[in-house]
Amino acid sequence: MAGHSHWARIKRAKSVTDARRGRVWSKLSRAVIVAARNGGGDPAMNLTLRYAIDAAKAGNMPKDTIERAVKKGTGDLGGAAYEELLYEGYGPGGAAILCAVLTDNRNRTAPEIKKILETRGGNLGATHCVSWMFSQKGSFLVPGSQADEDRLTEIALESGADDVKPVDGAFELSCEPDVFEDVRKALEQAGITPESAELTMVPSATVTLEGRNAERMMKLIEALEDHDDVQNVYSNFEISDEEMARLTQ
Repeated sequence: MAGHSHWARIKRAKSVTDARRGRVWSKLSRAVIVAARNGGGDPAMNLTLRYAIDAAKAGNMPKDTIERAVKKGTGDLGGAAYEELLYEGYGPGGAAILCAVLTDNRNRTAPEIKKILETRGGNLGATHCVSWMFSQKGSFLVPGSQADEDRLTEIALESGADDVKPVDGAFELSCEPDVFEDVRKALEQAGITPESAELTMVPSATVTLEGRNAERMMKLIEALEDHDDVQNVYSNFEISDEEMARLTQ
């Protein structure tokens, strides 16, 4: 899980800014649409849809908006046909980047992603150039006010989670994807509400950035996440606490 806790902190720091830009609901809605299209409109039978709906609720999306997104995915309402794509490349200092996209026009999206990378010290790579460095993991971020480390370790052992570690006043539980739902249910039964619960991509090794490279990388990630078609950005870079404090002032 090297690097993921660090990345989780960055995403937490950015979440309020993203919400202010008004793009969050659009991205969450697309995720619901695609999940419903691929696996049907019943969240009890389609876990991907269940997770997308949970994320939408956590993002304060209105119930009727979520329901419309499900109906668009199942074909009950008209709407754009979104395609799932994964762009791979490199950022400043050679850090690996995975960019997960939902788009209704890949001919528009591809050159836009390429331009964002190239104008901020990165470059678009070939398929599989960096994806081999990442593996899918479940991640739950639990506020320290919800439970202490001992209690969460107990829940992790009972539910099959791999690890519990402190993350900037909170705790991160990590697990394999096949026990994600078991861990979610165990937390729910314990009366614990995670700040976030997601299936994410975790790097096997990290690259430490500092100075100009760290600053450029942060701006690159922000620009990618600001793109309407981008759902998630994953990377294997690390920045020291001192650099983080400087860059987030």
